[in-house]
Amino acid sequence: MARDTVAWWEGDTLVAETRNLNPIQAAHTSTPLSPQGTVTESFTRIDKGELLYQFRVEDPVHYTQPWSGEYAFKPGKGELYEYACHEGNYSVPGILRGARLKEARAASPGSSGR
Repeated sequence: MARDTVAWWEGDTLVAETRNLNPIQAAHTSTPLSPQGTVTESFTRIDKGELLYQFRVEDPVHYTQPWSGEYAFKPGKGELYEYACHEGNYSVPGILRGARLKEARAASPGSSGR
């Protein structure tokens, strides 16, 4: 089952609704969501340097009633770096090793370079 997110604009607010979360994800969070659950998020710029993030969780399997929260975000100082894990982080050494082997073979006498 794939997670489905649909987003739309309501005036100056971007609203995103996510449904169909995989049940395996419940084992990796303290706030589980079943396939019947829905998370609705909204992002509103409330000032030149401030973003209001609001969310609402509805899931009849895990919760007796909907619950929600909100945070106001201001820009951080300095650089912003991606921190998510990506499969490329693990494959880059192998890719580079393969390229160096191919270069070495191409440079050796009598090699076809393959």
